[in-house]
Order: sequence, then structure tokens, then C-alpha cells
Amino acid sequence: MTQSPPQTAIIIGSGIGGLGLAGMLAKKGIAVTVLEKNPLPGGRANLITKDGFRFDKGPSWYLMPDVFEHWYNLVGEDVNKHLDLRRLDPSYRIIFRDQNNRAVDLHSDVSRDNVLFEELEPGSSKKLTKYLASSGYQYEIAKESFMYRQFDKPSDLFNWYTLIEGSKLHVFESMHKYVSRYFKNPMLQQILEYQMVFLGTSPYETPALYNLLSFIDFEMGVWYPMGGIYTIIESLVRIAEKHGTVIRTNTEVQSILITDGKATGVRLADGTELHADIVVSNADVHHTDTKLLPTEYRQKSDAYWESRVLAPSGFILYLGVKGKLPQLTHHNLVFPDQWKEGFDALFHDPKWIDRPSYYLCAPSTTDPSVAPADHENLFLLVPISTKLEYDDTFLEEYKQKMIALIAKDFEIPDLAERIVVEQTYSIKDFKRDYHSLGGSGLGLAHTLMQTAIFRPNNFHPKVRDLYYVGAGTNPGIGMPICLISAETVYKRIIGNKSRQPLTSL
Repeated sequence: MTQSPPQTAIIIGSGIGGLGLAGMLAKKGIAVTVLEKNPLPGGRANLITKDGFRFDKGPSWYLMPDVFEHWYNLVGEDVNKHLDLRRLDPSYRIIFRDQNNRAVDLHSDVSRDNVLFEELEPGSSKKLTKYLASSGYQYEIAKESFMYRQFDKPSDLFNWYTLIEGSKLHVFESMHKYVSRYFKNPMLQQILEYQMVFLGTSPYETPALYNLLSFIDFEMGVWYPMGGIYTIIESLVRIAEKHGTVIRTNTEVQSILITDGKATGVRLADGTELHADIVVSNADVHHTDTKLLPTEYRQKSDAYWESRVLAPSGFILYLGVKGKLPQLTHHNLVFPDQWKEGFDALFHDPKWIDRPSYYLCAPSTTDPSVAPADHENLFLLVPISTKLEYDDTFLEEYKQKMIALIAKDFEIPDLAERIVVEQTYSIKDFKRDYHSLGGSGLGLAHTLMQTAIFRPNNFHPKVRDLYYVGAGTNPGIGMPICLISAETVYKRIIGNKSRQPLTSL
């Protein structure tokens, strides 16, 4: 059953979830104002431009193209008219440091990837076919019955339907245990487990239901929008503004206004008050709860927030390099000497590691527009614990260590001398720019107890007309998932209680 939509809405923050919701509400005829504290919209999916380089500041993987296509269709748009999408081949390269830096390429083409699997573990190609069939089935169950639904009470998760269907998702088994039942070779296990970093958690603690990421990876492919990930943000902004949305940058919200238990607007840092029928926060949920709401309307205690399992932060390095680097493909992953110990350093025994696992993106190998001619654009991400301390001197030393490590791992002996642009980004920057709890790069990790009904909900139970959108609420982390979050909030606002994706607004 639907209800009358509001006439006006304020959205705090302009991440993908906030912009996605703005486009949907505005398309419905609602007057939307988006308030963004930073100079550019996009949230963590932001942009750095410097000396002819265009660095995507955060996300760099375009996955789940079906979810993007679905959202664009809902707002009456063709995704291919907004984004020039290219399927990457290879999808990514992995270097196994404990195998003498052996490099393998994955292609998101099972007929080709089977060759690698057979080489590493005879008979595993048949197992991969079975594994992906199961993952694909689970993906469809999750998309049609879980991702787009509301979780308001235990019966929304623990009922006959979800227990029957959910039992097929291996919720109560760890990802590592599940993968290990199919494959014994450690390299194959790691190929199927590395995606857990995208969820901000460890394969030893992530529910096995997330094996559906393997189907997304191997069957749906890894894509790239020419011009970079920020073109997605530019597209969402165009669509929202086309329908009348007003986006105000450099505008920080100080507090949410509440009258008689109803959200009525916001107060800006300069004291200005703006009013609307509904307020939606795309800011970090912890920041919203502890800083934007009056004390009497806080949902969670300090003890609750202190006990949350956070996704890692990152040591990020943006590099502009003179000359081409044929040693690299678009996405490059370097796995550590000790796999499980690397995850322990993120979640259980926080420490800086001299030879960590890391991700190195070289988008200029696909897209010459993101770097000057005869240069490469590099994005380095080293996942690190949110509990690490550092100062500027240490960060400079660590940067030099990582540049030397890249040079060794990819056989680029003169890398340091060829760098013409460099910028670091880490825990303190996430806190400053995004009010991120602990300086996490992603937010709340996807542990079992931080999934579905155990994750912060997308509405405030005590404040009418106050909603939440983005990675901190359901269904969780990731660009396409945040677009799903936008749709679930939209459904709640208009009173649609279905568990399936919408077919129209």
C-alpha cells in the first residue's frame, strides 16, 4: 500500500545513496535539496584533479551492472547514454607473493578461467562450475527477496519464507569454510575470498552468503566507465538536477531540527535553518546519531558504537608517473606472504605491515583521458586497521616503503624517479572529510551481527520523517548496494512494503 509522498525533502550528504535517492524523489515531483559539506558531491566516490591527472578518490570497481541499469531505468534513463562502459579484459591481475610473485590474470570468462583453476588444482574446473551455479542462484534469491526489502523486526528475517530461502544462502557458515569445501588449493581459495575486503571484513568472519560476489565477479564481469568512476557521480547529479534537485556544496549541517517528535529540517553550521517535510541523512550513521541529533533522540549508546566492527581504513597513495607501465593491467592485487595473518592485522592485532597486501589501480591503461600523454595514473590502496596511529613523518616513511615495494613487486626499478604527482590519504583524512567513525574507509563491516535486522535501519524509530540512506544502513557497502539503499528508502517513504525491486516509480 502506498501513501501520499511528501512535498519537500532535505538530504544530508551527497554520496551515491543520497544522490540516487534525490533523483528518485525529484522524478516523483518532490522538491529536493541536497546539502554537502565538501567542495564536490560524491561522498567517498570523489575526485582529485591535479596537473592533468584525474584521480578517482575512492571506489574504483564497477560491479553489478544489472543494479545500475535497473536504477537508471527507474528514473527513465538509459545507463549507456550516461556512461561509456567498457568490460575489462583481464578483469584483474593477482600477484601471489608467497609463490615467488607469481602473476595470474582472471577474465570473468569461465572457459578461460577454468584453465587456471585446472592448472592449480586438477578437477577444480568442474567444481568452479558448480560453485558459480550455486553463487548465481544465491545472487538471484538475494536480489529478488532480500536486498530490496525492509528489515524492521525479527519476523521480517526469521519467518518461514526467509528461513526456507535464507537456508540456501549459508548465512551461518564463514566464507572461508564454505570456499574450502570446494577448493583445497590456497591460491584458489584466495581468489574466491579477496572480495570480502570490498565488504570491509575477513573471509574467516564473513557469512558465506557473500559468496554471491563470486558470481558477480566471474559471470557478470568487471567494468569501467570511461572518464573514471566520478563520471557516475556527474551522471547522478545531472539526473537529480534535471528534475529540479538543488545541490549545495560547502554546506555543512550542524543539527537536525525536531518538533514534537518529527524531523522538520536542519540547522546549518552558519546558523541558517532550512525546513522540509522529510529529512534523510546520507552522512555516517554514527555522526548523525551522536552529533546531528539532540541527546534525547539518540538511538544508540557510546558503548554500542564502540563495540561496532568497522571495515578497515586505508593508506591511499595517488601517483602520477611519467612514462608507460606495461607491467600493469587496470586492476592489480598483491596478496601477502601470510593470508590469514594479514586479516588479523586488520581486525584483531592492529599493526602497520612492511609487506602488506595491497591493491594497485592503473586506470590510464584503459583510459588515456585520466592522465597526460605518456603518463600513468596510479591509485594504491593498502587496507589498514582503523586503530593505527601515525604522524606526518611516519606517513612519509611508509609512503616511501610502499613505492619501493611496488617497484619490486612489478619490476619498475626507477618508479620513484618517475613520479611527478603524489598525494597521500589515510585514517585522519576519512575522519575529517566524511566524519567517518574510526576513520573507516567503508563504515560498518558486514559481519553476521551487522547484517539485515542487525544493521542500523533506514528510518529513526522515534523521530517521524527522519530516514537514513547509504552504506551505513541496509543493505550495506558498495556503490551498487548504495543505489539499492536509495530504492529501499524511497519505498519506505512512499509506503511500499514489497520485498522485490520496483518496476516503476
